[in-house]
Amino acid sequence: MSQSFRQLEILEIARRDGKVGVDDLAARFGVTLQTIRRDLSELSEAGQLDRVHGGAVLPSGTINIAHAERRTLNASAKAAMARACAGMIPDDCALFIGLGTTAEALARQILHHRNLLVVTNNTHVAGILSANSDCTVVLTGGTLRRSDGGLLGLHAAHTARQFRFDMALMGCSALDPSGDLMDFDMSEVGLAQVILRQARRRVLLADGSKLTRNAPARIACLYDFDTFVTDAPLPPELAGKCRDWGTEVMIASA
Repeated sequence: MSQSFRQLEILEIARRDGKVGVDDLAARFGVTLQTIRRDLSELSEAGQLDRVHGGAVLPSGTINIAHAERRTLNASAKAAMARACAGMIPDDCALFIGLGTTAEALARQILHHRNLLVVTNNTHVAGILSANSDCTVVLTGGTLRRSDGGLLGLHAAHTARQFRFDMALMGCSALDPSGDLMDFDMSEVGLAQVILRQARRRVLLADGSKLTRNAPARIACLYDFDTFVTDAPLPPELAGKCRDWGTEVMIASA
């Protein structure tokens, strides 16, 4: 396999999983570790990957990854997280489900729950849950963001204020090592903060790749959440902060 084709496949793996490891790639392609390190360095110099210890991750920045592409990133981890989270959701409750592809995975896992009220600003979630005849779905209204089917703005926030949710289930674009949840769209921040105030229990769903990304707008902090569902152990310092804050960390294995 020529280097150019190998690098294209490395990019495909990174887009699917959010990250790549030197050892795994060397075994996959049957080449030396040094060859893979050189590939990753060249992809990093081209701005297509960011080097990290032991491998590389998709580059962070101020523009989010396309929605269709995010659906394939860490898909098995998102499915595992969704299953774990669905197990926490009882029948006969009111939920807010936010934006993101993990939220879509969660919606698929609660198709057989009974007597749910789900308020969402995620048109994809609403479409999925339309298959559950025992679930009342309320779309918030607002301005449609065509890139991912999200509804944002004053109308969305106004709708959220009319409810008191048993659980709010939310995601984020990036997770700072300090525990801050970050996003690329500042219009999401105000809505997310309204939802957190309206919920009795707050659950964050974010896979480990979010710790390798940066985004400019702060939404909240992990200390604002009761439970954090993720797919891998947290860095020791952040895990210690979650213990101090009383934020339960649930690790769902794919």
